[in-house]
Amino acid sequence: MEIIGLIILGLIVGALGRLVNPGRDPMGLLLTMAIGVAAVLIVYNFIVDGVIGFIVAVVVAAILVTVVGRLWSARTA
Repeated sequence: MEIIGLIILGLIVGALGRLVNPGRDPMGLLLTMAIGVAAVLIVYNFIVDGVIGFIVAVVVAAILVTVVGRLWSARTA
């Protein structure tokens, strides 16, 4: 059950991180979910959990979405 919760939370955090970045993103839903799960794992395991952890996870996801989006678009261009 914890894995399903992590996936759902990762999808929410990844989607919120994606909303912060304007414009069209070249990545799909699975990559967004993976970035969100990575952000949640990084924040909840190493920094803090709870509401503040969720907010920090969204910020980390926004940074990761920006970095991956730029690398992804540079690779396809």
